[in-house]
Amino acid sequence: MTMTPSHGEHDAHDEQHDELVAGDEHDAPTVPDAPTVPDAPAVPDEPDLEPVPPPDPGAEPSAGVPADAGSEEPTGPAEPATARADGAPPTGWAVLGRALRPRATRAQVVAGILCAVLGFALVAQVRQSGEADLGGMRQDDLVRILDEATNRGDSLAREAADLARERDELLSGSDRRQAALDALRRSAETQGILTGRLPAEGPGVVVTLTDTDGVKPITMLNMLEELRNAGAEAIELNDLRVTASSAFTGTAGAVVLDGVTLAPPYRWIAIGDPDIIAPALTIPGGAMAQVRNNGGRGTVDREELVSVDAVRVVPDPVYATPVPPQGG
Repeated sequence: MTMTPSHGEHDAHDEQHDELVAGDEHDAPTVPDAPTVPDAPAVPDEPDLEPVPPPDPGAEPSAGVPADAGSEEPTGPAEPATARADGAPPTGWAVLGRALRPRATRAQVVAGILCAVLGFALVAQVRQSGEADLGGMRQDDLVRILDEATNRGDSLAREAADLARERDELLSGSDRRQAALDALRRSAETQGILTGRLPAEGPGVVVTLTDTDGVKPITMLNMLEELRNAGAEAIELNDLRVTASSAFTGTAGAVVLDGVTLAPPYRWIAIGDPDIIAPALTIPGGAMAQVRNNGGRGTVDREELVSVDAVRVVPDPVYATPVPPQGG
């Protein structure tokens, strides 16, 4: 048999349910409300900017605006503008200037300090290792290094000695060559004087013969032989050089020397010791005595300096050649 609740039971049951719900709501912890996110501010529409006309120089400043109000400059540092006044994007030059502007960041400063410290540490390490190279080596290594240095020093000393010896040989050879050249020069000068190729000067005598109409060529030859026997080194007769190959020909009063007829007076110039040549010519029976026997007269003058300027060209020998030096 089904029991149907009455209307009064339903009302009591509803009241009990409401009390339970109210109690649950009173005992549950209160959850705070979530923060309210403010709405983003509305971006006002950008007003249309119109270019401001330049001020008229002749116009008077308007009332309430000081005359120098537009010329005031900002006192603080100017911030780089990101856009021009007319709203256009910045120019390329402005962007390039900002890109090239040095920026020292904290990381860069720290990196620089670390590099400096690392360099100092490397230098100190190199110095310490260089000082400790020999100190940390073994005795055998040190002995080997000492031996190598000694051998190198001995080699350099031998090389220096060889160079010094070579220098001495060169100097000695140079001296010998110079001595040989000096000897050759003196020999050439001597041969040039004796052969009549070079002029000469020095002390000597001057013999002058006059009244030579009867003087014969043989008398002139005897005069030449007396001069040579007395030590005359260079002889000149009437501006003609007398040498070993000279010859007198002709007749009395017309004497010919090497194909040239002599004109009186006959003037001899001989270089040698005048104190020997003069007595040799004037002794009894000598050359001057023979001149007087031919009817002539003569004088012998001693001079401290006489000059033999006449020279002759000596022909090269045709058949005679020098004897080659003996080997060994």
